[in-house]
Amino acid sequence: MKLQKMLLLVVASVSFANVGLVGCTTPAQNLDAQAQPSAPTLTGQTETLAQTQPQERPADVPYVPTPQPVVDAMLEVAQVNKNDVLYDLGSGDGRIVNTAAQKYGTKGIGIDISPERIQEANANAQQAGVTDKVQFIQQDLFNTDLSNATVVTLYLLPEINLKLRPKLFRELKPGTRVVSHAFDMGDWKPEKTLQVDGKTIYYWVIPEQIPANLRN
Repeated sequence: MKLQKMLLLVVASVSFANVGLVGCTTPAQNLDAQAQPSAPTLTGQTETLAQTQPQERPADVPYVPTPQPVVDAMLEVAQVNKNDVLYDLGSGDGRIVNTAAQKYGTKGIGIDISPERIQEANANAQQAGVTDKVQFIQQDLFNTDLSNATVVTLYLLPEINLKLRPKLFRELKPGTRVVSHAFDMGDWKPEKTLQVDGKTIYYWVIPEQIPANLRN
């Protein structure tokens, strides 16, 4: 009997010890779990960045800068002066706008869809000391209001010129001068054409009445 009672006491002691261990360890595990913040997944971060970053439309025209002698001739044929507001569509590194501001005191707006070109144009304006006269805007040229322009310069592509032509007629005031490097405007015949270093320059003036064949 005494041996049986001793065995019962040993079994009871072991059981209580196990209960005590379980009671001490389980809350600690729960605390650790609560203290650990849930880490965001890489997939979730990527999706958020993709939603917040703007999608940039590809440029209609590859960037090829107009040679400086051609820039000078374009401004001369348009007879730009300090009273003009020049819009350069596809302004690239800003050389047409910056040259007009530097040589003639002309106020200018450069439009380009590339943020890199806008940054470069602003740096060039700073170097030329004409930041008070010029502005460069990252924008689709087809979404740009041209109504304040008195001179518009272009170095685009033939199909872009033709697509742009109705907008020029619609938004520009009569008497506004339009100058294109290299490409014409289809059946809108230029008032002047000149050659500079093997490059062709076309010059038009917006008429009071748009000819019937150019209205569409």
